[in-house]
Amino acid sequence: MTFGIVPTRPETGYGYIRKGLASGPALEVAAFVEKPDAAKAAHFVASGDYLWNSGMFLLLARGYLEELLRLDAPMHEACERAWTAAAHDLDFVRLDKAAFEGCRADSIDYAVMEKTNRAAVVPLDAGWSDVGSFASLQDALPGDAAGNVTRGDVLTEDTKDSLLFSTERLVAAVGLEGHVVIETKDAVMVAPRARVQDVKRLVERMRQAGRSEPGLHREVFRPWGSYDSIDAGPRFQVKRLTIKPGAKLSLQRHRHRAEHWVVVKGTARITRNQEIFTLGENESTYIPVGAVHRIENPGTEPLQIIEVQSGGYLGEDDIERLEDNYGRRGRTD
Repeated sequence: MTFGIVPTRPETGYGYIRKGLASGPALEVAAFVEKPDAAKAAHFVASGDYLWNSGMFLLLARGYLEELLRLDAPMHEACERAWTAAAHDLDFVRLDKAAFEGCRADSIDYAVMEKTNRAAVVPLDAGWSDVGSFASLQDALPGDAAGNVTRGDVLTEDTKDSLLFSTERLVAAVGLEGHVVIETKDAVMVAPRARVQDVKRLVERMRQAGRSEPGLHREVFRPWGSYDSIDAGPRFQVKRLTIKPGAKLSLQRHRHRAEHWVVVKGTARITRNQEIFTLGENESTYIPVGAVHRIENPGTEPLQIIEVQSGGYLGEDDIERLEDNYGRRGRTD
Protein backbone atom coordinates (compact mmCIF):
# COMPACT_ATOMS: atom_id res chain seq x y z
CA MET A 1 0.00 0.00 0.00
CA THR A 2 1.23 3.46 -0.88
CA PHE A 3 -0.21 6.88 -0.12
CA GLY A 4 -0.85 9.27 -3.02
CA ILE A 5 -1.08 12.95 -2.20
CA VAL A 6 -4.01 14.85 -3.69
CA PRO A 7 -2.14 17.50 -5.72
CA THR A 8 -2.71 21.16 -5.00
CA ARG A 9 -0.71 22.53 -7.95
CA PRO A 10 1.28 21.38 -10.96
CA GLU A 11 4.57 20.14 -9.51
CA THR A 12 7.59 19.05 -11.54
CA GLY A 13 9.56 17.92 -8.49
CA TYR A 14 7.37 14.90 -7.68
CA GLY A 15 6.57 11.67 -9.43
CA TYR A 16 2.87 10.85 -9.97
CA ILE A 17 0.55 7.87 -9.57
CA ARG A 18 -2.23 7.34 -12.12
CA LYS A 19 -5.35 6.14 -10.33
CA GLY A 20 -7.00 2.86 -11.25
CA LEU A 21 -10.24 1.19 -10.21
CA ALA A 22 -11.52 1.65 -6.67
CA SER A 23 -11.75 -1.12 -4.08
CA GLY A 24 -13.16 0.42 -0.92
CA PRO A 25 -11.05 3.39 0.26
CA ALA A 26 -8.10 2.21 -1.83
CA LEU A 27 -7.49 2.44 -5.57
CA GLU A 28 -5.57 0.18 -7.88
CA VAL A 29 -2.29 1.66 -9.11
CA ALA A 30 -2.70 2.06 -12.86
CA ALA A 31 0.85 3.36 -13.32
CA PHE A 32 3.73 5.16 -11.68
CA VAL A 33 4.78 8.20 -13.70
CA GLU A 34 8.18 9.90 -13.66
CA LYS A 35 8.58 13.57 -12.73
CA PRO A 36 6.90 15.48 -15.60
CA ASP A 37 7.70 18.75 -17.28
CA ALA A 38 5.50 21.77 -16.49
CA ALA A 39 2.99 21.13 -19.29
CA LYS A 40 2.45 17.48 -18.33
CA ALA A 41 2.18 18.38 -14.65
CA ALA A 42 -0.56 20.90 -15.43
CA HIS A 43 -2.41 18.25 -17.49
CA PHE A 44 -2.12 15.67 -14.69
CA VAL A 45 -3.60 18.03 -12.09
CA ALA A 46 -6.40 19.26 -14.38
CA SER A 47 -7.45 15.70 -15.25
CA GLY A 48 -8.00 14.65 -11.62
CA ASP A 49 -6.62 11.21 -12.49
CA TYR A 50 -3.25 11.58 -10.81
CA LEU A 51 -1.82 11.76 -7.32
CA TRP A 52 1.61 12.83 -6.15
CA ASN A 53 3.84 9.87 -5.34
CA SER A 54 4.73 10.47 -1.70
CA GLY A 55 7.16 7.57 -1.41
CA MET A 56 5.36 6.45 1.77
CA PHE A 57 4.52 2.76 1.97
CA LEU A 58 2.65 0.52 4.38
CA LEU A 59 3.66 -3.12 4.08
CA LEU A 60 4.93 -6.14 5.96
CA ALA A 61 8.70 -6.50 5.69
CA ARG A 62 8.14 -10.19 4.97
CA GLY A 63 5.74 -9.39 2.14
CA TYR A 64 8.13 -6.90 0.60
CA LEU A 65 11.01 -9.38 0.70
CA GLU A 66 8.82 -12.04 -0.92
CA GLU A 67 7.99 -9.67 -3.78
CA LEU A 68 11.61 -8.57 -4.12
CA LEU A 69 12.71 -12.20 -4.36
CA ARG A 70 10.05 -12.87 -6.99
CA LEU A 71 10.65 -9.73 -9.05
CA ASP A 72 14.37 -9.11 -8.63
CA ALA A 73 16.16 -12.16 -7.26
CA PRO A 74 19.72 -10.82 -7.83
CA MET A 75 18.98 -7.73 -5.73
CA HIS A 76 17.43 -9.84 -2.97
CA GLU A 77 20.46 -12.16 -3.00
CA ALA A 78 22.97 -9.28 -2.83
CA CYS A 79 21.15 -7.68 0.10
CA GLU A 80 20.89 -11.01 1.91
CA ARG A 81 24.63 -11.62 1.48
CA ALA A 82 25.44 -8.11 2.71
CA TRP A 83 23.32 -8.61 5.83
CA THR A 84 24.55 -12.13 6.57
CA ALA A 85 28.20 -11.01 6.40
CA ALA A 86 27.62 -7.77 8.33
CA ALA A 87 29.95 -6.74 11.15
CA HIS A 88 28.85 -5.14 14.42
CA ASP A 89 30.69 -2.41 16.33
CA LEU A 90 29.08 -0.46 19.17
CA ASP A 91 25.51 0.21 18.02
CA PHE A 92 26.39 0.17 14.31
CA VAL A 93 25.68 -2.63 11.87
CA ARG A 94 28.15 -2.37 8.98
CA LEU A 95 26.97 -4.27 5.93
CA ASP A 96 29.54 -6.28 4.02
CA LYS A 97 30.92 -3.76 1.52
CA ALA A 98 31.71 -6.12 -1.35
CA ALA A 99 28.30 -7.81 -1.17
CA PHE A 100 26.40 -4.53 -0.91
CA GLU A 101 28.32 -2.98 -3.82
CA GLY A 102 27.15 -5.96 -5.85
CA CYS A 103 23.55 -4.80 -5.37
CA ARG A 104 22.19 -2.73 -8.25
CA ALA A 105 21.34 0.83 -7.20
CA ASP A 106 17.56 1.03 -7.46
CA SER A 107 14.59 2.36 -5.51
CA ILE A 108 11.67 0.47 -3.99
CA ASP A 109 9.49 2.05 -6.71
CA TYR A 110 11.51 0.65 -9.61
CA ALA A 111 12.46 -2.68 -8.07
CA VAL A 112 9.04 -3.68 -6.73
CA MET A 113 6.16 -1.20 -6.76
CA GLU A 114 6.14 -0.58 -10.54
CA LYS A 115 6.21 -4.33 -11.25
CA THR A 116 4.03 -5.89 -8.59
CA ASN A 117 0.35 -6.74 -9.15
CA ARG A 118 -0.29 -6.27 -5.43
CA ALA A 119 0.04 -2.45 -5.30
CA ALA A 120 -2.77 -0.17 -4.16
CA VAL A 121 -2.93 3.52 -3.30
CA VAL A 122 -4.91 5.50 -0.74
CA PRO A 123 -5.51 9.19 -1.61
CA LEU A 124 -4.20 11.46 1.16
CA ASP A 125 -5.33 15.08 1.48
CA ALA A 126 -3.54 16.32 4.60
CA GLY A 127 -1.54 19.39 3.64
CA TRP A 128 1.50 17.21 2.94
CA SER A 129 4.93 18.28 1.76
CA ASP A 130 8.07 16.17 1.64
CA VAL A 131 10.15 19.38 1.99
CA GLY A 132 12.26 17.78 -0.71
CA SER A 133 13.41 20.96 -2.43
CA PHE A 134 14.47 24.44 -1.48
CA ALA A 135 11.22 25.78 -2.94
CA SER A 136 9.12 23.54 -0.68
CA LEU A 137 11.34 24.46 2.28
CA GLN A 138 10.58 28.11 1.64
CA ASP A 139 6.85 27.34 1.58
CA ALA A 140 7.11 25.51 4.91
CA LEU A 141 8.83 28.35 6.80
CA PRO A 142 7.46 31.74 7.90
CA GLY A 143 8.62 34.69 5.82
CA ASP A 144 8.96 38.43 6.33
CA ALA A 145 6.78 41.19 4.88
CA ALA A 146 8.54 40.90 1.52
CA GLY A 147 7.99 37.14 1.37
CA ASN A 148 11.65 36.35 2.10
CA VAL A 149 12.67 33.41 4.29
CA THR A 150 16.09 34.02 5.82
CA ARG A 151 18.33 32.08 8.18
CA GLY A 152 21.74 33.06 9.47
CA ASP A 153 23.64 36.26 8.68
CA VAL A 154 21.58 37.65 5.79
CA LEU A 155 21.14 41.23 4.57
CA THR A 156 18.67 42.11 1.80
CA GLU A 157 17.86 45.19 -0.23
CA ASP A 158 14.97 45.35 -2.72
CA THR A 159 14.63 41.56 -2.54
CA LYS A 160 11.39 39.59 -2.28
CA ASP A 161 9.92 36.09 -2.40
CA SER A 162 13.35 34.51 -1.91
CA LEU A 163 14.99 31.92 0.34
CA LEU A 164 18.38 33.05 1.68
CA PHE A 165 20.33 30.71 3.95
CA SER A 166 23.73 31.35 5.53
CA THR A 167 25.81 29.08 7.76
CA GLU A 168 29.24 30.76 7.81
CA ARG A 169 29.40 34.12 6.07
CA LEU A 170 27.30 37.20 5.43
CA VAL A 171 24.93 36.71 2.49
CA ALA A 172 24.01 40.07 0.95
CA ALA A 173 21.34 40.17 -1.78
CA VAL A 174 20.24 43.14 -3.89
CA GLY A 175 17.35 43.17 -6.36
CA LEU A 176 16.49 39.48 -6.25
CA GLU A 177 12.99 38.13 -6.76
CA GLY A 178 11.97 34.48 -6.48
CA HIS A 179 15.53 33.24 -5.94
CA VAL A 180 17.21 30.70 -3.68
CA VAL A 181 20.65 31.50 -2.21
CA ILE A 182 22.26 28.80 -0.05
CA GLU A 183 25.67 29.37 1.56
CA THR A 184 27.41 26.51 3.38
CA LYS A 185 31.00 25.60 4.26
CA ASP A 186 31.17 23.53 1.08
CA ALA A 187 29.71 25.78 -1.60
CA VAL A 188 27.34 28.62 -2.51
CA MET A 189 24.33 27.97 -4.74
CA VAL A 190 22.25 30.68 -6.43
CA ALA A 191 19.25 29.78 -8.60
CA PRO A 192 15.79 31.03 -9.52
CA ARG A 193 13.22 29.30 -7.33
CA ALA A 194 11.64 27.68 -10.40
CA ARG A 195 14.98 26.11 -11.42
CA VAL A 196 16.23 24.64 -8.12
CA GLN A 197 15.50 21.08 -9.32
CA ASP A 198 18.17 21.59 -11.98
CA VAL A 199 20.91 21.60 -9.34
CA LYS A 200 21.29 17.87 -10.03
CA ARG A 201 22.73 18.80 -13.44
CA LEU A 202 25.47 20.76 -11.73
CA VAL A 203 26.17 17.84 -9.39
CA GLU A 204 26.53 15.51 -12.36
CA ARG A 205 28.91 17.93 -14.06
CA MET A 206 31.01 18.09 -10.89
CA ARG A 207 31.16 14.29 -10.75
CA GLN A 208 32.24 14.12 -14.40
CA ALA A 209 34.95 16.69 -13.69
CA GLY A 210 36.22 14.63 -10.77
CA ARG A 211 35.50 17.30 -8.18
CA SER A 212 35.32 16.29 -4.52
CA GLU A 213 32.24 18.32 -3.54
CA PRO A 214 29.58 15.71 -4.48
CA GLY A 215 31.16 13.11 -2.18
CA LEU A 216 32.99 14.98 0.57
CA HIS A 217 31.96 17.71 2.99
CA ARG A 218 34.37 20.21 4.46
CA GLU A 219 33.24 19.21 7.94
CA VAL A 220 33.47 15.45 8.50
CA PHE A 221 31.95 13.69 11.50
CA ARG A 222 33.61 10.81 13.31
CA PRO A 223 32.63 8.75 16.39
CA TRP A 224 34.95 10.92 18.52
CA GLY A 225 33.70 14.26 17.17
CA SER A 226 34.47 16.05 13.89
CA TYR A 227 37.12 17.82 11.84
CA ASP A 228 36.68 20.90 9.67
CA SER A 229 39.13 21.44 6.80
CA ILE A 230 39.86 25.15 7.11
CA ASP A 231 42.60 25.63 4.52
CA ALA A 232 44.81 23.60 2.21
CA GLY A 233 47.59 24.09 -0.29
CA PRO A 234 50.64 22.34 -1.75
CA ARG A 235 52.15 20.20 1.04
CA PHE A 236 49.96 21.59 3.86
CA GLN A 237 46.45 21.33 5.27
CA VAL A 238 44.81 23.01 8.27
CA LYS A 239 41.95 21.41 10.23
CA ARG A 240 39.96 22.27 13.33
CA LEU A 241 39.35 19.14 15.40
CA THR A 242 36.47 18.99 17.87
CA ILE A 243 36.72 16.05 20.28
CA LYS A 244 33.73 15.14 22.40
CA PRO A 245 34.09 14.92 26.22
CA GLY A 246 35.61 11.57 27.21
CA ALA A 247 36.36 10.64 23.58
CA LYS A 248 39.70 9.72 22.04
CA LEU A 249 41.07 9.34 18.55
CA SER A 250 42.63 6.06 17.47
CA LEU A 251 46.23 5.30 18.34
CA GLN A 252 47.81 5.83 14.94
CA ARG A 253 50.74 6.92 12.82
CA HIS A 254 51.34 8.43 9.39
CA ARG A 255 53.94 7.52 6.80
CA HIS A 256 53.88 10.76 4.82
CA ARG A 257 52.87 13.66 7.03
CA ALA A 258 53.84 15.45 10.21
CA GLU A 259 51.36 17.35 12.39
CA HIS A 260 51.43 20.41 14.62
CA TRP A 261 48.66 20.66 17.23
CA VAL A 262 47.55 23.84 19.04
CA VAL A 263 44.90 23.58 21.76
CA VAL A 264 42.47 26.49 21.46
CA LYS A 265 39.77 25.28 23.84
CA GLY A 266 39.78 22.70 26.62
CA THR A 267 42.47 20.30 27.81
CA ALA A 268 44.06 17.53 25.76
CA ARG A 269 45.83 14.36 26.84
CA ILE A 270 48.46 13.57 24.22
CA THR A 271 50.23 10.31 23.44
CA ARG A 272 53.41 10.69 21.39
CA ASN A 273 55.42 7.49 21.12
CA GLN A 274 56.30 6.63 24.74
CA GLU A 275 55.25 10.03 26.15
CA ILE A 276 51.85 10.86 27.65
CA PHE A 277 51.35 14.51 28.59
CA THR A 278 48.67 17.20 28.93
CA LEU A 279 48.21 20.37 26.91
CA GLY A 280 46.06 23.32 27.96
CA GLU A 281 44.75 26.26 25.96
CA ASN A 282 47.42 28.11 23.91
CA GLU A 283 49.84 25.19 24.26
CA SER A 284 51.11 23.15 21.33
CA THR A 285 53.11 20.11 20.29
CA TYR A 286 54.67 18.52 17.20
CA ILE A 287 54.07 14.99 15.87
CA PRO A 288 56.90 13.88 13.55
CA VAL A 289 56.34 11.62 10.55
CA GLY A 290 55.99 8.02 11.74
CA ALA A 291 55.38 8.87 15.40
CA VAL A 292 52.67 6.86 17.19
CA HIS A 293 50.15 9.35 18.53
CA ARG A 294 46.69 9.93 19.96
CA ILE A 295 44.51 12.77 21.26
CA GLU A 296 42.11 12.31 24.18
CA ASN A 297 39.63 14.68 25.79
CA PRO A 298 39.63 14.00 29.54
CA GLY A 299 37.36 16.98 30.25
CA THR A 300 33.62 17.56 30.39
CA GLU A 301 33.52 20.15 27.58
CA PRO A 302 34.36 19.78 23.87
CA LEU A 303 38.06 20.02 23.09
CA GLN A 304 39.14 22.07 20.08
CA ILE A 305 42.53 21.72 18.42
CA ILE A 306 43.99 23.39 15.35
CA GLU A 307 45.94 20.79 13.38
CA VAL A 308 48.47 21.81 10.74
CA GLN A 309 49.52 18.90 8.52
CA SER A 310 52.63 19.10 6.36
CA GLY A 311 54.13 16.59 3.95
CA GLY A 312 54.14 15.25 0.43
CA TYR A 313 50.86 13.33 0.80
CA LEU A 314 47.95 14.40 3.02
CA GLY A 315 45.19 11.93 2.12
CA GLU A 316 42.95 10.41 4.78
CA ASP A 317 44.15 6.94 3.81
CA ASP A 318 47.58 7.77 5.28
CA ILE A 319 46.36 6.51 8.66
CA GLU A 320 47.66 3.30 10.20
CA ARG A 321 45.44 2.50 13.16
CA LEU A 322 47.10 0.51 15.93
CA GLU A 323 44.25 0.67 18.44
CA ASP A 324 40.74 2.08 18.25
CA ASN A 325 37.77 2.35 20.62
CA TYR A 326 35.25 2.33 17.78
CA GLY A 327 36.11 -0.88 15.93
CA ARG A 328 37.72 0.93 12.98
CA ARG A 329 41.19 -0.61 13.13
CA GLY A 330 42.58 -0.77 9.61
CA ARG A 331 39.84 1.48 8.13
CA THR A 332 40.10 5.15 7.18
CA ASP A 333 36.68 6.31 8.44
